[in-house]
Amino acid sequence: MRGFGFPPGFPFGGPGPGGFGSGGPFGSGEFGGRGGRRGGRGRINVRPAVLALLLERPMHGYEMIQELDARTNGIWRPSPGSIYPTLQLLEDEGLIEATADGGRKSYRLTEDGRPEAETAAQNPPWAQFGDDTLNQVQDFRDAAVGIFGALKQVGFSGTPEQRQRALEVLNETKRKLYAILADSE
Repeated sequence: MRGFGFPPGFPFGGPGPGGFGSGGPFGSGEFGGRGGRRGGRGRINVRPAVLALLLERPMHGYEMIQELDARTNGIWRPSPGSIYPTLQLLEDEGLIEATADGGRKSYRLTEDGRPEAETAAQNPPWAQFGDDTLNQVQDFRDAAVGIFGALKQVGFSGTPEQRQRALEVLNETKRKLYAILADSE
């Protein structure tokens, strides 16, 4: 299911254009959101991901974004604002080089970049998203879809009293979810 994400602070997602209702399922910045720290884990470093991908084959920037999105089942989709500056930096450092490829820049490793890429490929950033994480993300997606479906039905078909009760349930649920986070801190 595309188009659903998690609220701010969730380790799998972010608010805004990439969060609930649009774009990728879990945002489009580092670790699936738009900037900032996520769930205390911090941001995923794009550099080793780019180098590990380029060890496999030459790619253009958008292709890298798509590949990382696919390898993490939509959990991590780096933004162009993180991929392209990283590519420029790696090119400036002489670790990769760009070639024109049908109107797009395609990047490949240089010999100087190969050692760092080989190190990055030993434990690529996408490897941290194991089956448990992917299953949990799918469970959250399914629950969110179900909640939105029920909310839509109440909103369109419910009486004013039913909509008010639904709003109370939503607000109570929000309080309980924040209480879960407060218990762990």
